[in-house]
Amino acid sequence: MSSQICRSASRAARSLLSSTSKTSRFCSEGRAAAAAAAVSLSGKLPLLASAYGRTGSSNVARQWISGALAIPAGVYMLQEQEAHAAELERTFIAIKPDGVQRGLISEIISRFERKGFKLVAIKITVPSKDFAQKHYHDLKTRPFFDGLCDFLSSGPVIAMVWEGEGVIKYGRKLIGATDPQKSEPGTIRG
Repeated sequence: MSSQICRSASRAARSLLSSTSKTSRFCSEGRAAAAAAAVSLSGKLPLLASAYGRTGSSNVARQWISGALAIPAGVYMLQEQEAHAAELERTFIAIKPDGVQRGLISEIISRFERKGFKLVAIKITVPSKDFAQKHYHDLKTRPFFDGLCDFLSSGPVIAMVWEGEGVIKYGRKLIGATDPQKSEPGTIRG
């Protein structure tokens, strides 16, 4: 429920901040944000609403009180998100068919989570050979290219996007060197 409030307030704040029109637009947007927050908070504000209005006008009071709280909070949260996002990195991590077959999905995910990184996207897919060739296009001249593409398209792949400060460096360290023979013990490839 609080995420709904955050999204509503954030959308209203973006709309208000990017708006170039006059006060009438500000008021209508403010009422829309207030209504969205009031719906999200239904049952949470009756005491506040009754303090500012009688029984017949408690809905109006609830909307305006919610709006007065939601819009500044939305602007603040939007600024916080943008500032925080500037510090964060994102990286793509794939658990290839052999890792899926060996049952390493939960171990890999839990290692990233224990470090405090956030999983922002995950997808299970079986890549086609054509997709594998596009994915590894930079290795096209290498002698192992065809085998690598066959391997990637041989079964399910867990594709993930992880977010956090230092996630790129940590991800490389956790996974280990490309050549499993050269990977340190404790790494996924090692």
